Amino acid sequence: MLKKLRDSVLSSVQFGAFCYNFKSELEAYNKSKVILFGVPYDGTVSYQSGTKKGPNAILDASVNIEPYDDELGNIFKIGIFTVGNLNIEEFYTNEKKVMEEIFTCSRKVIDDNKFLVTLGGEHSISQGAIKAYKNKYKKLSVLQLDAHLDLLNEFGGSKYNHASVMRRVVEDIGCRVTSFGVRVTSQEELEFVKKNKKSVSVFYARNIYNNDLWHDEALKTLEENVYITLDVDGLDISIMPATGTPVPGGIGWYQTIDFLRKVYEKKNVVGFDIVELKPNIGNEAPNFLAANLVYKNIGFYKKYSRQ
Repeated sequence: MLKKLRDSVLSSVQFGAFCYNFKSELEAYNKSKVILFGVPYDGTVSYQSGTKKGPNAILDASVNIEPYDDELGNIFKIGIFTVGNLNIEEFYTNEKKVMEEIFTCSRKVIDDNKFLVTLGGEHSISQGAIKAYKNKYKKLSVLQLDAHLDLLNEFGGSKYNHASVMRRVVEDIGCRVTSFGVRVTSQEELEFVKKNKKSVSVFYARNIYNNDLWHDEALKTLEENVYITLDVDGLDISIMPATGTPVPGGIGWYQTIDFLRKVYEKKNVVGFDIVELKPNIGNEAPNFLAANLVYKNIGFYKKYSRQ
């Protein structure tokens, strides 16, 4: 499928500076289990723009990652290949078309039996990849790290808005959603949660920030197959100030990693994305954190994958 994908992507930096002996791009794609592409899109942002720069910021920072992880070893040996960034400039203002393009390109990768990692970009992009995975896994749930529920029916006149992405996932794609780290809600969203208890589970930051007592309960809400979407504003602003909506009271690094480790161990994680990174000029730490979060997730997949 690489040839078909080439019609839709622009070249970019590869994720990481790892030692491979691939003879060609095609060989790199074929022999890599993990495929990445970026979606430089922030067309529906409602506060601070700039998340379209997130994919390149993550990729640029990633070349400084130590290939050897003290917990997971040489993660890169699974094969990690970056296709590039989706070329969406021609229809950037048409959010529906953007989502359709993400879906089409995601499906090409998934049909090749690859583990897809999508780099955002704003959170709306997740629905394209999730829809593609739902075509393959009929029983699929979504695990969402986020400061927000993203369950508005529409925002800014659009149902494809970043604030509506999980509403689309529940109502249109048909996936159950489990959210953790949440600390901003609206009345409309709370009413939706109340009416859809079988489809939405929420673990608020105020209840989970200093304990892991909620882990088993959260795992029980997930199907066997799980897609993970990581909105970096779910993390505490002390470690992640580079996001369009920096909300205080978020989750720490080890709290996040410890829970994700359990998810990969207990469930079949099929893919993930990292979204809402808005690079801050002069502060590379958040970009490097996001790159390390990508690598750590790939490491968990390498160790616990059932595929």
